[in-house]
Amino acid sequence: MSRVAGKIAFLFFCGLISAGYWPLSVLALEKCQICHGKTDHHKVEATGRRISLYVDETILKKTVHASRECTDCHVDIVEIPHKGVQKVNCRRCHYSGNPVGAPEGELYDQYEHSVHGREVTAGNPEAPVCQDCHGGHDVFRHDLPQSKFSRENIPSTCGRCHIEIYATYRESAHGTALVAGNPDTPVCTSCHGEHNIKRPELPDSRVSAIHVSETCAECHGPKGVVAKYGIKTDRTTTFEESFHGVAQLMENMMVANCASCHGYHDIRTEADRKSSIHPDNIPQTCGKPQCHPEASARFASGKIHIDPTSEESGILYYISRGFLYLTVSVLAGLFIFIILDLVRRAREARAKR
Repeated sequence: MSRVAGKIAFLFFCGLISAGYWPLSVLALEKCQICHGKTDHHKVEATGRRISLYVDETILKKTVHASRECTDCHVDIVEIPHKGVQKVNCRRCHYSGNPVGAPEGELYDQYEHSVHGREVTAGNPEAPVCQDCHGGHDVFRHDLPQSKFSRENIPSTCGRCHIEIYATYRESAHGTALVAGNPDTPVCTSCHGEHNIKRPELPDSRVSAIHVSETCAECHGPKGVVAKYGIKTDRTTTFEESFHGVAQLMENMMVANCASCHGYHDIRTEADRKSSIHPDNIPQTCGKPQCHPEASARFASGKIHIDPTSEESGILYYISRGFLYLTVSVLAGLFIFIILDLVRRAREARAKR
C-alpha cells in the first residue's frame, strides 16, 4: 500500500507542476518530504540497526545547502520508491574550479590520502566520510555554533568515534580551557590536521615523533599565543637546544619529544597531581624502560627546560656567562697579541733597512 500511495502522490505532484501551480524547486523538496518529512520514517540494516530517514525541513533550509535540490546530492535517485541509494559523493561539487560556488581546494585529495580515506578505500564500514564530520542534512558554516565543525564542537564530533580519547581530552588542560570558553585552546584539528590526518607513525604526520615539537611550537613557541595567558613561549626553543632536541634534529626517532613527557591527549598543568610532569610523577615519566629506567626522585630536583641566557637557570646562567666572558677575553687578548706582534715585526723590518 505504501508503494501505491507513493506513486499516486508522485503523479499528483507531477500534475501540479505541469499545471504551473508550484515552482519545480519548491516542489522537489515537497515531493521528498512526503516520506522523509515523517519523523518515524526509517530503515533497518541487516545488522538490525535502525536508521532514521527523517529530514527536518526547517533545519535544512538554514544550512549551506538550502538552495540545493535533494537530487543535486542524491543523483542516483531516479524513481519513487527508490532502492539501493548510495552515499552522497561530495566531490561532485567540492573541487577546485567548481561552477556552483562550493568551497574550493584539494581537500578531497587530502582526505583520500588521510588515515580516514585509506580506511574507506580498504573497505572499513566504520571509517568516517564527509557527512560524519560535517553533517548530512544539517551542514552549517563552521563559524556558526550549531555546526558540527565549529571550534567548540570539533572534540565532540571526533569523540563520536574516538570516545575514550575524547573523555581524556575533556579532563586535560586543553579540554578544560575549551569548556571555559578559551578561543585559543587547541582542539583535535589543531594538532592532527583536518582533511589530511595521518597516523602518528608516518613521518609526514603532524604528530609524528619528528614533527610533534613543530606542531606544539605553533602555540608554545616564540610566536605562539600562550604568552597572553602567562605561559612561557621558550618551551620549544629550550627543547631544541637540549640533548633531546639536538638528537631529534639528527632525526633520532627514539629520543623523547614533547608528548613523551607531557602526554598526548591527557596534557595537564605541572601543578595537577595527575600530570605526568608533576614533581611526584617525573621519576616515573623519565623512568620509562626505553628512556631512563634508573630514574630516581632526584630527576625531579633539577630544572628541565633550561635557558642558559636567563637568570632563572641559576648557577648554569652564571657558568654560561662566565664562559662567555672568558671566551671574549681570550679572543680579545689574542687579537691584541697579534696586533702587537705585527707592530713589533714591522719595526724590526724597518730597522734592518
